Amino acid sequence: MTDLTTDDGKPLKAALAASMAVRRRRALLLVLPLFLFIAVTFIVPIGQMLMQSFHNDGFSSAAPALGEWFDAHPQGSEIDESAYAALASDLARMKAEKTAGSAGTRINYDAPGTRSLFTSSARNADKLQPPYREAILALDKKWGDRNLWRAMRSASHAYTIDFYLAALDMTRDENGKIIQVSGDQAVYKTLFWRTIVMSVQITVLCLLIGFPIAYLLATVRLKHAMLLMILVLLPFWTSLLVRTTAWMVLLQQQGVVNDLLVWLGLIDNGQRLQMMYNKTGTIIAMTHILLPFTILPLYSVMKTIPPSYVRAARSLGATSWTAFRRVYLPQTMPGIGAGGLLVFILAMGYYITPALVGGADGQMISNMIAFHMQKSLNWSLAAALSAILLVIVLVFFWIYDRLVGIDKMKLG
Repeated sequence: MTDLTTDDGKPLKAALAASMAVRRRRALLLVLPLFLFIAVTFIVPIGQMLMQSFHNDGFSSAAPALGEWFDAHPQGSEIDESAYAALASDLARMKAEKTAGSAGTRINYDAPGTRSLFTSSARNADKLQPPYREAILALDKKWGDRNLWRAMRSASHAYTIDFYLAALDMTRDENGKIIQVSGDQAVYKTLFWRTIVMSVQITVLCLLIGFPIAYLLATVRLKHAMLLMILVLLPFWTSLLVRTTAWMVLLQQQGVVNDLLVWLGLIDNGQRLQMMYNKTGTIIAMTHILLPFTILPLYSVMKTIPPSYVRAARSLGATSWTAFRRVYLPQTMPGIGAGGLLVFILAMGYYITPALVGGADGQMISNMIAFHMQKSLNWSLAAALSAILLVIVLVFFWIYDRLVGIDKMKLG
C-alpha cells in the first residue's frame, strides 16, 4: 500500500504535521503580546511582592559578621564578647555604607522601638573599643535585651517564615520557640475570620436579591428588559468612591434612611439606628456595589432556558414551586455558581468600601494589608497577609470545584 502524497510529492502525514505546526506558531504569535503584557504588568509584580513575604535581607546584608556568629553558635548560646565584637564590626559597616536605617527597620518589625537604636549606635561606632560588651552597653542598655538578640538571630538570614508567623498572630520567645501572641495583640486571625464571614454574607445577599432581578430580566419583553439592564449597569458608570460616599450619606444616623424610618413612625427620633462604621454599613454598601456581578451571570444563563420546560412540567401535574425547584433552578446553577464565586472573591479583597464605611468593626483584612503597605511600610508582613488571603480564596475555589464543578460555571 502506497503512502498518500501531496501534489509536490511530500508525504501527506508530514505535510499535515507541518501545516499544524505553522498554525500553532501563528496562534502563539497572536497571543504572545497579550501574554507578555500580563506577565510584565501582573504576574511578575505579584510574584515579586509575594516573595517579600519570606525574603527580606534588610538586616542580613547589613550585618554579615553577626550572621556568621549566629551560624556558629546555636540558639540559647550565651551572648559573649565575640558576639558584641561582631556587632561592633557590623555597626561600623552600617555607618560606612549607611545601612543602619534599613537594618534597624527590619529588626523593628519584630522588636518595636529598635530602629533608632541602630541609627544612634552606628553614628558612634568609631568610638567603640574593646571590651566591646561594656562599650556597646554603655551606648545603650537595650543591647543587652535577649529578645533583641533573638530578633537579630531570626533576621540574620534573608529567608524567614517570621512574617507568616506574625500574620497568624504568632511570634518567637527569647529561646526561639514559636508561641501565640497575647490576646490584646492577636488581630489578624480575627480579621481573616471576619473577612470570610462577611464575604459569605454578602455573597448570599447578592444571590437572594440578584436571582429575582435576573429572572425578571430574562422573562419580560425585550424593550422592558433593555431598560432594566441599563439600570443594572448604571452603577458601573459611576465612580466607586461616589457610590460609597452616597451610602455614607444614606446610612448615617442623621441620614436619609433613619429620617425615613422616623417619619414612618417605625423608630423614635432618639433611637436612630447605627448603620455606619460597623459591619452593617459595610455589608449593605458592598452588597449594592457587587450586586451587578451576580445579576449578569445569572441573566446570561436564564436567557438560554426555554420557558417550555417549566410549562411542560406544570402540564404534567407539577406545582409552580415543584416546577421551579426541580426543573428551572437546577438549570440556573452555572449562573449561581459563577455569580456567587465572583462576588465572594471580589468581596474577600475589597478595600475602599470597608475603609470608608466600616469603621473599626467593619474593617477587613484588605484594610490591614493597605495599612502595612502605606503606613507602617512593612511590606513583608503585607505580602504574607496577601499570600494567606490568596490561599484562602484558592481553598474556597477548590471546595467549589469539588462540590459543584468548575466546568459547570458560566460567566456569559
